[in-house]
Amino acid sequence: VHKAVIALGSNLGDKFHNIEYALRLLEACATLDLELEVSEWTMAVVDTSFMYESAPMYITEQPSFINCACIVETDLKPTALLRVLKQIEETVGRVPSVRNGPRAVDLDIVFYGDAVIDTRPPEDRASLDNLQGQMVVPHPRLHERDFVLRPVADMLPDYVHPAYCKSIKQMLSSLASTSTEPPMKRHSVDPVPDTLTAWTYTPAKPGSDAMVMATLNVTPDSFSDGAQHNQLSDALNYVNESISAGCNIIDIGGYSTRPGAAFVSPEEETRRVAPVVQAIRANDGSSKDIPISVDTFRADVAEAAIKAGANCINDVYAFMGADAYPFHDDHRRVKSDAVLVDMKAIARRYAVPVVLMHSRGEASQNKDYATYEYAGKGAAVVEGVRVELGDIVERVVRGKGGLRRWLVIVDPGVGFSKTVEGNLALLRDGAQVVADCQHRNPLAGYPVLVGTSRKSFLGTILQGGADGRKTEASDRDWATAAAVTCAVQQGALLIRIHDVKAMGDVVTVAKALCS
Repeated sequence: VHKAVIALGSNLGDKFHNIEYALRLLEACATLDLELEVSEWTMAVVDTSFMYESAPMYITEQPSFINCACIVETDLKPTALLRVLKQIEETVGRVPSVRNGPRAVDLDIVFYGDAVIDTRPPEDRASLDNLQGQMVVPHPRLHERDFVLRPVADMLPDYVHPAYCKSIKQMLSSLASTSTEPPMKRHSVDPVPDTLTAWTYTPAKPGSDAMVMATLNVTPDSFSDGAQHNQLSDALNYVNESISAGCNIIDIGGYSTRPGAAFVSPEEETRRVAPVVQAIRANDGSSKDIPISVDTFRADVAEAAIKAGANCINDVYAFMGADAYPFHDDHRRVKSDAVLVDMKAIARRYAVPVVLMHSRGEASQNKDYATYEYAGKGAAVVEGVRVELGDIVERVVRGKGGLRRWLVIVDPGVGFSKTVEGNLALLRDGAQVVADCQHRNPLAGYPVLVGTSRKSFLGTILQGGADGRKTEASDRDWATAAAVTCAVQQGALLIRIHDVKAMGDVVTVAKALCS
């Protein structure tokens, strides 16, 4: 079995749908009736890059491209693999056109193991003017294409090019130092299965693209707004008010994660959430097309909400279940593995984005991060999140059946299993959670959601000192504003809040300060 790196690009039609369709064909192609010399063969997509938007090269009068890459494991020979890719292009909808022109989808072999392949006659190898019907691997224009190098670097930053003898990271750095083009924008996508919307953000400009997630709890016992929106009419009023105030997505939860909250069955949680999603989608007003996430850690609830019209899964346990911690416990590992399989299957089936949050069971427990004190003074919690959530995210995106990397948002879990000082460290140094560190950070490059709205650690801060005062959750919006500003400045893409009108203004001003 060989590993091959494949680049994908699209600039016609529903670009995100086209790429997802091509990947699904890759994953299923061994069962399809394709014209190959072998009767039995294997193909598995085992990793994906982030997704990027790039300006067209060579022929510039055409739409911008969406680009990504994947790693496949296959026993096909390179020429047979190339034929598979061309047949997938035809199936998705590519038709012959001018070279480097627009296309529904384009698939190219970038690497095939460490092989160096050139099927052209020796006399035709002096230039790259005529590659029609030929194969050159590694991709002959890789060194000049940021839109290929960058996705490959997401997966294989230290892989050494077999001909140039430079790592992908080094090649990307060399290209960036000479390029006059603006940096590519990274995409987080909401395909269900046709694309509802696409979120673009520029990692080089942290905070300037921050968006607002409105928190709708349809529960009787949530810590901040329990029983306020568990009637359908009240929930719809909140949705309409939040949209008018400028929110970008509604997050609907039917099971409180407040310490000591009552158990809710999956059936009851679904009964709370699904009708609200359906009512939003049935509305003729501006709420009809608003993106919706479902705040749940249960696969059956997530599926019911998606079928009702939700677009995203927001899981406080990161697909591991409520009882996954301590993570090294073998018995818990077996249970969490089963939860992971179920949650991944739902997310893959419906191609929805996911928010994976760092937590350690009950929010008020397990706050000791002494294991990570090697990271330096005040850095243990940030390092703990990178290691623990990073391990989970790797299990979610890598291997057969993994989620697309561009469909994952990470949440450091402010307020969950952290001390006040730990929460402040996460906010103060939030950018470091997804920074590209000297030693590989498995969370590097992921977009970040931060939720600080009205949380108890803010109340603890307000109550401290001689002039401190005790506060209820609803009294903490001013404190939330300070935390939100910090989160935006640290580069969070998504800010989860309750009061969209007030905190939305805070996000707007914080973005202006960052731009």
